Amino acid sequence: MATEKASEQRASHLRSITITSLASIAGIIAGVASAMVAGTTPEAAQDQMGLVIMLAFVVVQLPLLYLIGYELDGVKDALFVAFMTFSLWFITWGILLINQVRI
Repeated sequence: MATEKASEQRASHLRSITITSLASIAGIIAGVASAMVAGTTPEAAQDQMGLVIMLAFVVVQLPLLYLIGYELDGVKDALFVAFMTFSLWFITWGILLINQVRI
């Protein structure tokens, strides 16, 4: 009994780490991709293409999680993935815009 409970807890923890890591890495990559496509000038912040790139990363992640074997438990998990991706995209692209890094 105790072994089964520990195994279930470990699987749940691994699932949480995987989903959070994938969303975070996707957000960082989306931020760099936005900087590459839209640029890093202050005017680039108004370009809608950066937002489209971030949304594409969110849309691609959801089926990818199903392929990996992690089913999302409803809207709450999907919103978590979208929020984490958006947050890290926003921070990454914002840092690249502020520093005007050439990529």
